[in-house]
Amino acid sequence: MRPERLRDLLWFILPALLLWVQYPLWWGRGGVLDNRQLQHNIADLNAQNHRLQQRNARLSAEVDDLKHGLAVIEEYARRDLGLIKQHEVFYGVISSVEHSKNN
Repeated sequence: MRPERLRDLLWFILPALLLWVQYPLWWGRGGVLDNRQLQHNIADLNAQNHRLQQRNARLSAEVDDLKHGLAVIEEYARRDLGLIKQHEVFYGVISSVEHSKNN
């Protein structure tokens, strides 16, 4: 084989070999792009986990209040059920938006 032919063949083979080696690094499983997507997923899951932890803390405090205090139960009864104490006067205010919905 002539040296010029060998050199031309190497100029074709080496870039092809380089691309073949680089492909899994960038686009393969566990490659750079896959790793970047996984990092975004981890950040999203951490944010969701933080929101759920805050919600759990609020619910835990609410359960603790319900177990140990009658004031919270009274507040729920007044707000959700419309209960009033004896000798209290209840004034219901109907906004114009509610009034127009009912008619």
